[in-house]
Amino acid sequence: MFVDRVQIEVAGGSGGRGCLSFRREKYVPLGGPDGGDGGDGGSVVLLSRSGVDSLSALAHRHQWRAADGTSGGPSNCHGRSAGDLVLDVPPGTLVIDEATGLVLKDLAVPGESIVAARGGQGGKGNLHFKTSTNRAPRETQPGEKGQVRRLTLELKVIADVGLVGRPNAGKSTLLSRLSKARPQIADYAFTTKTPILGIVELSRDKSFVLADLPGLIEGAHAGAGLGHEFLRHVERAGILVHVVEPEPADGTDPLDNYRIIRDELVRYDASLGARPEIVVTSKSELPGSAEARERLERAIGRAVIAISAVTGEGLDRLLAAVSEQLRERDAARAREALRSTPATTNSVKTNTSTTNAVRP
Repeated sequence: MFVDRVQIEVAGGSGGRGCLSFRREKYVPLGGPDGGDGGDGGSVVLLSRSGVDSLSALAHRHQWRAADGTSGGPSNCHGRSAGDLVLDVPPGTLVIDEATGLVLKDLAVPGESIVAARGGQGGKGNLHFKTSTNRAPRETQPGEKGQVRRLTLELKVIADVGLVGRPNAGKSTLLSRLSKARPQIADYAFTTKTPILGIVELSRDKSFVLADLPGLIEGAHAGAGLGHEFLRHVERAGILVHVVEPEPADGTDPLDNYRIIRDELVRYDASLGARPEIVVTSKSELPGSAEARERLERAIGRAVIAISAVTGEGLDRLLAAVSEQLRERDAARAREALRSTPATTNSVKTNTSTTNAVRP
């Protein structure tokens, strides 16, 4: 079961109580206080882990509590600290504090983590309260209570390329043709209700993640249809492949459908309008598909690729276009990295030359 949003309560464990104890040993008069400290409570940690693709493991339970630390003991024995409770979440999970509405962490990269609820510190034993004037203290501290938080975990699927379009435009069939993913395919709308990911291999050493995203309808930015359930996953797709059906079964106009979906994307998030986009018309085996492609191409002023997931027509051209966009993205990232690196190097060289100049 795919779950992309859960609300849970997390609680760190309480620290153990400090011990009240005095040394009692034969031939050792006035042994003094020897009560040990309590152990620390465990924390609740959220860890982004590769291979986890849903929040379903957290959906069946709403409260997660780490273990408490144990109390201190005599002879200055420290109580045992509890281990952390680690909850695995998929990469791309937003951790939101319900009380403030603030995003605490975006666990976008595998291996990232956040302490969602910190455990309480163990209390001090009476040994810590010994002074020159108070040699037999009877003071101890209880352990601190663990932090309690109510969180919303929201998954935004991370993909290199996302397939967008109206329901039943042919996105799922395209995904199944390009990858080994097997989404549900049927001749009715909204067969895809959750994002489906597939790995597309361009060559032996290069591949990308392709996401089949649920279909959009007019008004999605305001919650119509699957609304925000769909749109928040689009935010993570670096490149959009806009699939336009040339002869929709409901009789709508392909060009109007394209413009409606573009408008919904921009109204939800203006940055989606500037996202790299490859426009394709699906089902090129249909009689009127060539005319629909040409009309769409004239209207938007750039190339539109005609594809058919049934016959395989145009798929090589589509993959070539995606590969080119990925190369441009990687080159832009490399240039950005180079821009920051030389600045540090030049700074070091300047400092060195200055030092050499004042050296006698």
